[in-house]
Amino acid sequence: MQRQTQTQRQTLKYSPLQIQMLNLLHLTTMELEQRIKEELEENPILEEGKEENAAEEASDDLQDPADTGTGEDNSVQDYYDWDEFRDDDVPDYKTYANNQSADNELYTRPMVEPISFRDDLKQQIHFLRLNERQQLVADFILDSLDEDGFLRRESDVIADDISFANSMFIDTDEVNAMLKVIQQLDPPGIAASDLRECLLIQLNRMETQNDTWKSAYRIVTDAFDELGSRNYDKIMRITGLDEEALKKAIQLITTLNPKPASGLRNDSIVNESIKPDFMLWYAEDGEIEVQLTWGNSPALKLSKVFTKMAEQKNDKATNQFLKNKMNSAKWFIDAIKQRENTMLSTLKAIVRLQYDYFQSGDVKKLRPMILKDVAEIIDMDISTVSRVTTNKYVQTPFGIVLLKDLFTEGVTNEDGTEVSNREIQEAIREIVAAEDKRHPYNDQQITDMLSEKGYSVARRTVAKYREQLNIPTARLRVTI
Repeated sequence: MQRQTQTQRQTLKYSPLQIQMLNLLHLTTMELEQRIKEELEENPILEEGKEENAAEEASDDLQDPADTGTGEDNSVQDYYDWDEFRDDDVPDYKTYANNQSADNELYTRPMVEPISFRDDLKQQIHFLRLNERQQLVADFILDSLDEDGFLRRESDVIADDISFANSMFIDTDEVNAMLKVIQQLDPPGIAASDLRECLLIQLNRMETQNDTWKSAYRIVTDAFDELGSRNYDKIMRITGLDEEALKKAIQLITTLNPKPASGLRNDSIVNESIKPDFMLWYAEDGEIEVQLTWGNSPALKLSKVFTKMAEQKNDKATNQFLKNKMNSAKWFIDAIKQRENTMLSTLKAIVRLQYDYFQSGDVKKLRPMILKDVAEIIDMDISTVSRVTTNKYVQTPFGIVLLKDLFTEGVTNEDGTEVSNREIQEAIREIVAAEDKRHPYNDQQITDMLSEKGYSVARRTVAKYREQLNIPTARLRVTI
């Protein structure tokens, strides 16, 4: 037998307006500008411009347009028949064919259709004298290339796929013959099966084939695995090269392109500009001032025409429409203002916690700071601070800074003081930059050197910070 029981629990629910407000906080300045444009298009009661003073509006309504304020009769005639103006003589310049100034012409950036590297290669292959069968094989091979320009599939598999897709027999020899033709296209190294073959193709395409070229060719041919691990001692034993010859050969190999399609792959490149959301500068008294960047964002106000229309007696549907749009416009204006206040208070709290850093721009002066520290100062939730600081940038005298980069974990020093992990990362970067590249420091040696400087961190922590800095291991940092 089923029994019904009652339980009581406390849950947090967000209203739709609260969710929209949180979404506004998450937007960057450029995204907010687009959001405002969409709202202006959808809501006729909302328009650009600043709210006028109520006293000025009242005085404008009471003043007689024909009254000059002197009590005398105005002799200027009032025209009420606007058709009379419309039928006036048209100025001669308006009848000219070319009556526009160059300043009135709007410049539009021409749209350039991106061409993928496969299409570029197909354009090259079409200049060759190929029959229909060869063209079919060539196009199939080019479509089988990966994003780096490598052909990872076997020739017999490609031959079977072409035969099955076109109901005709294509053997492996035909695929291999066309593959050699494609490997002669630009850029060199295209359609190679792996990196080793790619480098060999590029070496074979070189015009100058001197002793350095021969050494480089032998290294790639006989000691490719050792080259990847930078085991230079073993390379010299295998190839019989001395240190100077090895150094010249390695320099030649570094000029080769490990990803041949990178020079042609322009279909996925997107140029994104960063527009700072905040501006920070130093006042004359040395204090730090901050503000929002609102250069292109318009001020918003309610439309007088539609506001007066809403006050009139209309049909039920019109009144409901105007009422909804009026409430939506008022909420949107208030939400924008609340967003400004929240963002400004958040940045001021960050500046307060990281005052020494903003005074100098030195990363070593960053203090440990988490979202909770800022949330406690502005008396808001941690999720609100996270939304305000996500993908937001501040323009400072020492460059553009991502706000998320200012939040760092704390590490306790040997003297008991707490330092930021960014400070430790900078110390690791300096140690690696000053090391002997023939014998670079391993993670344990870096740990010991940090301990001498007073930073008490474990070896695994050093390895984690090194990876965050995109610094390879000691074995991969060896140079000759």
